[in-house]
Amino acid sequence: MVSPDAIGISFVRSSGPGGQNVNKRSTKAQLRINIDEIPLNDRARARLLRLGRGAINTKNELVLNADDTRSQSRNRKACMDRLREIIMRAMIEPKARRATKPTRGSVRRRLEEKKQRSQTKQRRRPPDES
Repeated sequence: MVSPDAIGISFVRSSGPGGQNVNKRSTKAQLRINIDEIPLNDRARARLLRLGRGAINTKNELVLNADDTRSQSRNRKACMDRLREIIMRAMIEPKARRATKPTRGSVRRRLEEKKQRSQTKQRRRPPDES
């Protein structure tokens, strides 16, 4: 799917769990991939841009971060999983909504209910004194 050469992963200091460990180790994984390196058709690319709009920088790179755990390898895996998930979601073509008409029975029931409600409110009014 995506060439491993196109994906850049670096590790930076994390603010996540780890106590004193976060001051000594760079465990936060940061994945960068240029949007143009991802082999998608135009419509899927548009969906990818919409899905990742908060994670795309000015260099047209998708930047994903993971600092969920104290382990570099688990954070790297979390980044890769997030990338895989966002690409899979972008590849799914949304179903086109087809306009439908309400059934004759549902229209009849709605109007009947409106009549009933109208009569209930009508009975609550004081009698006419003309």
